This record gives sequence, structure tokens and C-alpha cells, in this order.
Amino acid sequence: MTQDLELYDVTIIGGGPAGLYASFYSGMRDMKTKLIEAKEELGGRTLIYPEKMIWDVGGVTPIRCERLTQQMIKQAMTFDPTIVLGQQISELERRADGTMMLTSATGERHWTKTVILALGRGVLKLAKLDIEGAERYEVGNLHYTVQELEVFRNKRVLISGGGDSAVDWANELEPLAASVTVVHRRERFGGHERNVKRMMQSSVRVLTPYAVKQLRGSADGKAIEGVSIARVDAEGRLSEEAVWLEVDAVIVNHGLRGDFGNIVNWGLEMGPWDIRANEKLATNLPGIFAAGDVAHYAGKLHLIAGAFTDAALAVNSAKLYLEPDAPAAAYVSSHNAIFKEKNIALGVAEEDA
Repeated sequence: MTQDLELYDVTIIGGGPAGLYASFYSGMRDMKTKLIEAKEELGGRTLIYPEKMIWDVGGVTPIRCERLTQQMIKQAMTFDPTIVLGQQISELERRADGTMMLTSATGERHWTKTVILALGRGVLKLAKLDIEGAERYEVGNLHYTVQELEVFRNKRVLISGGGDSAVDWANELEPLAASVTVVHRRERFGGHERNVKRMMQSSVRVLTPYAVKQLRGSADGKAIEGVSIARVDAEGRLSEEAVWLEVDAVIVNHGLRGDFGNIVNWGLEMGPWDIRANEKLATNLPGIFAAGDVAHYAGKLHLIAGAFTDAALAVNSAKLYLEPDAPAAAYVSSHNAIFKEKNIALGVAEEDA
């Protein structure tokens, strides 16, 4: 049954920041590695915000998300892992010898000794604007992601949302757009405090607690010309009274909805949006580890930098699961012989390699 399949030391499910760094770090641990991503490209959640500036990765000066994604992918390929795209893993079968057989929703099989779940928030789908007929404007000026900032130059922009993305785009567009208005159904914003403060002190018009109630389309029905907003009461109900705002573009940042698929039925200890793990990123199932946004443990840090640490800890735990006498962690790259030839190839003097 398995003679046509290669057995891997570790199979990483998920190709976002945690999965990509796990792919790199498992190479440092000399593990035969496979990475499986449900989408047709690597990057995970970072693909949604290609123009967003990332400031909080250690040792990296402010960088466009698209560029950071490219660099993470390049790093992940350092030790030539096997990459599988377009497969969402569904089934897990634990075999008598302790190895595991993973099966995708479309029937492909993958044989592995350990698994690292780097699922992020699952297969992500943007939460759409819950207003009848809104979808007709998605080919016009209703946006759920921002691909090019220049599209909004000298436009009257309304942003609906209160998380990091809404706040970040408000700050990015404020010097570019004719005007930026942010409506949020709660009094407090969920973005990073520094960015919220910057928004509040800028020319951005902030209306809370308000929510979008209606849309008014252009004569040809292709674009939004006006947005009706209404106050939200303590029970989440919209007021009968509404205010109309003229707009040239609407950006909706209502978050993401994730789908873990059949993995929720594997017997993992789970919360509503995550998998419970211990301080070594081990789940309650032997040989299965978690990393990144999907992993929940005491002291969890939801940053890309935190995802990198999760990934390394999960890989180390997987290595020790397979080889209990192995070193607890990989030697740092500056003293790791595995990089000697790679350093020479990069033109680094051998005495410095």
C-alpha cells in the first residue's frame, strides 16, 4: 500500500510564515521534509496584503509584505524540501509502525513520521459585506484587499472595519486619497496601539460606533456612489436614522473566516480558532505538532516573528520525537557545518564560513 510513496521525516501542512520557516529549519535538522499548501501558491495570509508595510520582523527594516513573502519562500527552499500545492489535507491514518498516512480532499496520499500543523486560521476566506447586492460592485469600487495604493489616489475612500488591516490602510491612504473615513461598529479599535494613535491624530475621519447600512449605486450599476451608515447600539442593532456619505471607493476589512476542514475531526484538542499545544508545541496527538497562528499555548505571541519561533520549536520537538538522543536544537547558522558549502557558494571566505 505504501511502496509507491516516499516516507518523510516531517510533513508540514500550511505554507504561511510558520510553515515556510519550519521548512527551512527542518533542513537545518537534516530532516526529509515535505510542505503541503491548500492554495496554489505559498505565503498564506501574507498574500492578502501584498502592499502592506511590515515593521515588526526582527532585523528586517520596513518591508512590503510581497517582498517579505518572496524572501520567506526563498529561505524555505534552502534545503530543497518537497513542495505540494493545491491540496487540502483531510484524513489522518496512524499505522501500526507509528507512521502516519495523510490523505487530501481529492485523494492524494502522503506518508510521514511526524506532522507540523501550520494552518494559520485555516483556508482563509475574506468576510464579505453583509448587504444584499453588494457583490455586484466587487468588479468596480468595492474592495476586500488592496493590491495597488495608486488606485485610491485623490479618491474619497470609506473603510469599514476596526482591526489591524483597517487601521493600517487608513494610515497608508491618508496622504494619498482625497479623504479617508473609517467606520467601526465598536468604540475601540483592535489594531496595534501605535497605529491607532497615528490614525486618530491624522486627517482620517473616524466614526464609531457605526456600521454600513446601505449602498447606493451609480446610474449604470457598476460602482458605489454613496454609503449609508448608522449608529450601532449596545445590542449590535443599527439605528433607523442613517447618514449618507458620498464615496469613490469602499474598502471592507471585516476579517477572515477560516476553515480547517476535516482536521477538526482528528481528535486534536482545539479551541474555536486554534489548536492547543504545550510549551514545546506538541499537541495531544503523538507526533503531531503545531506552529503559528493555529497554535495556542501560554504566552502566545501573534506576530510573524512569533511564528518563526513556533516553527523552530515544533521542528525541534519533531526531531526529538524521532531521535530522543538528538541535540535539543540545531546549531546556530554561524557555527553550523551544514552551511559551509552554501557560504562558499555565496562567496564568503572559507575562514569566515
